[in-house]
Amino acid sequence: MAAQRVLISGAGGLIGSAVREQLEADGHEVLQLVRRERRSSSEYRWHPDVGVVDVGLVGSVDAIINLSGASTGRLPWTPDYKREILRSRVDTTRTLAEAINSSATPPATFLSASAVGYYGDRPGEDLFEDSTKGNGFLSDVVDVWEQSARLAERHTRVVTLRTGLVVGHGGAFTPLGLLTRLGLGARLGTGAQYWPWISLHDEAAAIRHLITSTLSGAVNLAGPTPASAEVVTTTLAKAMNRWHPFTIPEPLIQLALRGPGRELLLASQKVIPARLVEDGFTFRHETVGEAIDAVWGE
Repeated sequence: MAAQRVLISGAGGLIGSAVREQLEADGHEVLQLVRRERRSSSEYRWHPDVGVVDVGLVGSVDAIINLSGASTGRLPWTPDYKREILRSRVDTTRTLAEAINSSATPPATFLSASAVGYYGDRPGEDLFEDSTKGNGFLSDVVDVWEQSARLAERHTRVVTLRTGLVVGHGGAFTPLGLLTRLGLGARLGTGAQYWPWISLHDEAAAIRHLITSTLSGAVNLAGPTPASAEVVTTTLAKAMNRWHPFTIPEPLIQLALRGPGRELLLASQKVIPARLVEDGFTFRHETVGEAIDAVWGE
């Protein structure tokens, strides 16, 4: 695609770094929103907690990719931290959406992070983009998060990126990888619950693809071959040449981790990337085994 000027929030995170690397390799100009002092000419400071971003900057780019948000993997989910999970997503997204609406030359595309948590715990269902909202804290957070992004729809094509478990060095795979490397890999509950996964490469490539796609609305960013939690954890153990000897019963997970245990580890979400596939996107890693081997196979 023709070189574009792309503004990214959250560019220093796991996904943002991969997206930036792929875009720059393709010859695009990548600008970054940061909350600290600027360290380079490609960085621009903003203050989403008070709704401040340079509207002129927003109007000077072709696309905005919003990847900001506090980690849901940080435990415990205290009442204060649950408010931070919501606030960090809504403040950043709403700030960008309102700047787009205020711009005389709004960007053509606004890609905003979202999550498969929207669907809640749905055993026995295939989950497509038009599937109904589920129940639970994360489902409610994602719903408000996506509504904030849709504020920009009057002027800009908006895509909400419903992302699953990203397979890479970082994010949710940090504790999984550490426990497995220590020989403490385990079946979580029955292990039959579906974990929607996607390789880090394909996550970034899908976002790059969606910059010039005509799709709008929710798009599932998950690998094309659904995998259970048991398949994910045993495949990771095999790639690391480690044992996978234990089972952690569901009641123990719920007792120890409460909400995060139910919603992050035990929820079953068989997410199908229907719109992405129909739009012509090709996955490099079609199975979770391929995704894990790409990171830990050696």
